[in-house]
Amino acid sequence: MIAFILYTIYFLIITTIAISIILYIYQCDLLYASGFPKGSRTKVSKPSEYGLPDDEEILLTKDGVKLRCYVLIQQDERVALQAPTIVCFHANAGNMGHRLPIAQVLYQKLGYNIVTLSYRGYGLSEGKANEKGLQIDAQTVVDYIKNHPILKYTRLAAYGQSLGGAVAIHVVSKNEDDFDALIIENTFLSVPLLIPHILPGALRYLAHVCNQKWRTYKSISNVQRVPILFLSSLRDELVPPSHMAKLYDVAETVGAKVWKGFDYGTHNDTCLQIDYFETIEEFIRDHVQEDENGW
Repeated sequence: MIAFILYTIYFLIITTIAISIILYIYQCDLLYASGFPKGSRTKVSKPSEYGLPDDEEILLTKDGVKLRCYVLIQQDERVALQAPTIVCFHANAGNMGHRLPIAQVLYQKLGYNIVTLSYRGYGLSEGKANEKGLQIDAQTVVDYIKNHPILKYTRLAAYGQSLGGAVAIHVVSKNEDDFDALIIENTFLSVPLLIPHILPGALRYLAHVCNQKWRTYKSISNVQRVPILFLSSLRDELVPPSHMAKLYDVAETVGAKVWKGFDYGTHNDTCLQIDYFETIEEFIRDHVQEDENGW
């Protein structure tokens, strides 16, 4: 009997260690859904499919990864110089092509310049997704904008959805002097705090061995002056709305903090809610664009 108990304990210990090792090694494959929906790694929609200019750049990161990026600048240079530039960081699944309907509204209706990318391991970009890599990708795009002959003179806002919000918060916290606004949508406090809500059963154990932290609650507290817009779907089934509320609470910027909750919005349909783009337009107008008296 004692031998059986000892064997059982030994088996459980070995099994736990084995599962921990497997989860640790393959956690990026579990967390970063770059292959969903099917075909996301081989098919990326082009801007021209939405009446936008087909301007694509290939950026090289400091660690040698080639990133695909769309740069959509207003056609009249004078208009482009006066327009804000929105750098868009997409959510977890899919690629930048899936977000072109949003870019279409921002570019055509609101008149903004748009820069958007597929992170490493997403779309046709090279590499494999991980936290440090995505942070490098974001910095690469910011450096590109800072050296662009037109965009470097424009006001710059970071706009991130879900995982993209974590990317946006991080890059703004590291480059605050280069940004004029931050917009986040349905973003989490950290990956370990999110895992129990999104992974089933035993996979929740990944929270304890997860090295993909994305501690946005810490990064956002380092944003000191940039105004922040919080877009939160109150029926979000993936990221608890309480995460967004807590991010709002811990943000200490002396710039404006604007909260917009969408009563009927879920995680993936926030941009379809009434007043979504109107809220962004008002925020940009009030806190980013110059009026006749300056700021």
